[in-house]
Amino acid sequence: MVVETGADGVVLRPPAPPRPIRDVGAAVREALRFPLAGPPLESLVTRGGSATVVIEHPLLPIPSASPDPRHEAIEATVDELERLGVAQVTILVAGGLGRRLSPREIGLLVPAPFRRRFRGRVIVHDTAADDLVDLGHARVPLRVAPALVETDLVVCVTAAETALHGGPSAFLRACSYEAQRVGAAPSLLEAGGSPGLELARDLDRLLSARVPAFGVSLVLNLPHVFGGYPYEDDLLERIARSRLRRGFSLLPAPIRATLVDRLPRELSVAAVYGGSVSAAHTEALLRGVEFKGAVLDEPLDAIVIGIPPTTLTFPRERPNPVSAAYLGLGLALRMWRDGFPVKENGTAILLHDLQRRFPRPSQTPYRSLFSDHRGARDPNALRDAEADALADPHAIAAYRDGRSVHPLAPFGEWRACLSTADRLGAVVVAGCRDASSARQLGLVPAHGISAALAMAEGRGAERIGFLLSPPYFPLRVGA
Repeated sequence: MVVETGADGVVLRPPAPPRPIRDVGAAVREALRFPLAGPPLESLVTRGGSATVVIEHPLLPIPSASPDPRHEAIEATVDELERLGVAQVTILVAGGLGRRLSPREIGLLVPAPFRRRFRGRVIVHDTAADDLVDLGHARVPLRVAPALVETDLVVCVTAAETALHGGPSAFLRACSYEAQRVGAAPSLLEAGGSPGLELARDLDRLLSARVPAFGVSLVLNLPHVFGGYPYEDDLLERIARSRLRRGFSLLPAPIRATLVDRLPRELSVAAVYGGSVSAAHTEALLRGVEFKGAVLDEPLDAIVIGIPPTTLTFPRERPNPVSAAYLGLGLALRMWRDGFPVKENGTAILLHDLQRRFPRPSQTPYRSLFSDHRGARDPNALRDAEADALADPHAIAAYRDGRSVHPLAPFGEWRACLSTADRLGAVVVAGCRDASSARQLGLVPAHGISAALAMAEGRGAERIGFLLSPPYFPLRVGA
């Protein structure tokens, strides 16, 4: 979408990425041998013993890219474990409340040659399983996947995209659903005031007391699209003025989505850190904010956020209204550090049609947020709907069979949205085609971007920011 920013408009774009690491496998092996904190991997290995490698779904960044450097990191880690004499390697896919991956989809998490020669086990975590192991208590009971404790060593291989994606949060995604219900955070980039990260670190300490744990954290650069988007000014001007863009806008939405998805993209690594799980993740997260963050001298009066036609969860699908709101409110507007990027009672504008689509059966649990006439902003309605969803045996069975997300997943996303929406005076959906869905979520529908900007200006907004996204990137306020 092409938008006129106006005289006081602020275009927010990430800085150009640093030089990428060409040999990710070599960087991972070096991180395993020379950790930031704690002993090297070699001293933790039990020869002839077992090891569990914990990985996550590749949720961020959006858009994704293939090949993914996380694949190389997983392969290098497993190869190093085997070289050091580990007899049994288990890969644990910590998916949290997301849809459990099928055997074919699991194969997409590692390189094809490695997949053919790997002889260990691959386990997809079931957050509703009956055989979870009691690890202790830290505000809530912590029950984890057996593969995390019935082993001689745990190695966590993740990318430090946010405080709740990667590092010890991967252990949290291998817990029961009770623990994951409290995994909230006002900011995805600050440790202070983040109950989710505090709980993940408590879990890391409890687990490390029983089993040696080592972490590998990658700092990913933002994906390159069009050979330079979104970093090249000239390229953006050429796209905006191109006749091809005007013809492209006339195509049906499914064809546009297919063509955009086939554009060449590159995802690279800026740095790799090893050591204790929390230490490696913290250092990688700080570096990522420094490398990818855009600086705001002061908060904005309003902000415009583009919402991609895909869900955050893996595999990607067309988003329902809650998933679309989560991308803007729960993800983009929580990627801040040092201060919230919008002034108190400011305005957020989401560019999305917000149509009430719930692809079956994968997104069926999201319908529960629209079943009560009181609306999703009513705490009593939200609590009642959550209790009903958790008591639905068919929804639990669909999750365990890998057909849908866990019935609590929509409520976790919506609570993340509320943590941001409560700071704002209004959230306007530009291009909304389903006004009832917007109002059910407490959002304000608008026909287009011009009407939405007029609403923001009517509420007193003068300094309006335009987030050049996706990919979403950190916003550093007053840095």
